Amino acid sequence: MNSNPVGWFEIYVEDMPRAQAFYESVLKVSLESLEDPSADKSQGAFSMMTFPSDMEHYGASGALVHMEGAPVGKNSTLVYFACEDCVVEAGRVVDAGGVLEKEKMAIGEYGFIALAIDTEGNMIGFHSQA
Repeated sequence: MNSNPVGWFEIYVEDMPRAQAFYESVLKVSLESLEDPSADKSQGAFSMMTFPSDMEHYGASGALVHMEGAPVGKNSTLVYFACEDCVVEAGRVVDAGGVLEKEKMAIGEYGFIALAIDTEGNMIGFHSQA
């Protein structure tokens, strides 16, 4: 492997407008619609909203995904969003309709994290050095 192990992430959602509003509110970003990349439309409805990204910089980009038949929430994958100070984004979670699972906490030399549950039941994390 010649690069970082994560190249893309997807967060599966039940209600795309609700999930989009949550992430836009908490992260203060605008998500953009991404066309269904599959040629086979027989697999059911599929919609994606991508997070802003700059492929010239470190880190992976990703999208919210709604796909018929794909379960949401209670998965075993945890996405951490990079932040200047994770207390800021964590402080927006409840007002955006989510649940703050773990307030900002130190993780030693690796900085700080906070954990939240989004409006779809997915646990997400915020990571910062400060």
